[in-house]
This record gives sequence, structure tokens and C-alpha cells, in this order.
Amino acid sequence: MSGPRFLDTNILLYAISRSPTESVKAATARRILHSKELALSVQVLQEFYVQATRPSHPAPLLHQQAVELVETFKRYPVADLTLDLVDAALRSKERYQISYWDAAIIEAARVSGCRVLLSEDLNHNQDFGGVRVENPFL
Repeated sequence: MSGPRFLDTNILLYAISRSPTESVKAATARRILHSKELALSVQVLQEFYVQATRPSHPAPLLHQQAVELVETFKRYPVADLTLDLVDAALRSKERYQISYWDAAIIEAARVSGCRVLLSEDLNHNQDFGGVRVENPFL
């Protein structure tokens, strides 16, 4: 595959999962994280931290554990949150009738030069103007 693939937050969350019911997805996510050509965004890092440390999470991480993982994930190129990205996400939200947050992920993938977005939250193989969703768990 040419070019980097963009990681949605759920890939990072599955990679740290210890749930027996998510063991296959966890192994898949960990395998993905060993790939070289990956990218993510500030939004993905923020969502990861919030979800991984929330008290209602099945096995919440301590603050320092989550911070260390965020630092590790920074080894990939990270798309900054810019006003241009916000504007593009607002246009995509309207165009594709998706949530703002999904649109922001898609636009961050686009500015990162990714043609593939790895996510289980959007329709597999759906193309958003040159960014195609791939659900690695199917």
C-alpha cells in the first residue's frame, strides 16, 4: 500500500484493551501499530486520553499511563488542529451528512496525505473525496 494510513481513535483503544471479548481486535490493532506508515491527529490523541482514563472504562488507565502512551503514539506524524482543518471539517460534515468529529478525522487524514482511514466507526470502503475508510476488524 502506498502512502500512510490514518488511525482513528478506536485503533489505539483496542490496542490497549485487555478485555477477553476484544482479544482478536486488540491483536489486530497491535499489529497495525507495528506498521511504519501511519498518521494520526491531535484530536485522536485527545479522544484516546479521555476514553482511556474515564472512570466508566472497563479498565481505566491512570493519568501517567495514558500520558506515556500518548507520548509513544507521537512517533507517528500528528496532524495539528488548525482553523483550515476546522473549516474543511465543517464543509465535509455538511456534504457527507456525518458528525463533525468524524468529518474532522477525515480532514485530518486528508491533510496528512492519507488515502486510507482505519476505523470501525464509518462505513467500510466508503470514500470521502479521496479518503477511503477501511475497517481492519472485518
